[in-house]
Amino acid sequence: MTIAPVIKTVDVKQPPSRAFELFCARMGAWWPKDHHTGASPFADVIVEPRAGGRWFERGEDGVDSSWGRVLDWAPPRRLLLAWQLDADFKFDPNFETQLEITFEGLASGTRVRLEHRNLERYGESAGKIAELLRGGWPTIIDRFGAFAEGVGDRAA
Repeated sequence: MTIAPVIKTVDVKQPPSRAFELFCARMGAWWPKDHHTGASPFADVIVEPRAGGRWFERGEDGVDSSWGRVLDWAPPRRLLLAWQLDADFKFDPNFETQLEITFEGLASGTRVRLEHRNLERYGESAGKIAELLRGGWPTIIDRFGAFAEGVGDRAA
């Protein structure tokens, strides 16, 4: 079984280096607050800036909840994350789909492209999860776009 990846793009009026920085270093500022895996809402979402780094939320209760890990860290052009949330959106260190985010320079800023792939790894839940992700990623990436536009040239 093959499930088509979820692909969504958004253009932002930031250079690629700034878009990459805002996406990675400020994820907790734009990620939807109701999209958390911990017992409490998150206080921040952290992408450790290196291949092999962790990707996790830090809850308001101070507890870290893993989402995955950084597979490739190539600023300002590409970020590849292992999404290790199973069909119940619980962290599973033995499960992995991939989330690739690319940052393509345009005359007017940057095209940010998100691709969530390997969805067939969800097995019999793949169709259901793919539909959830097809409904969720557009909202999430659009939130990033609005955040990047609203931040302007302010420091991160």
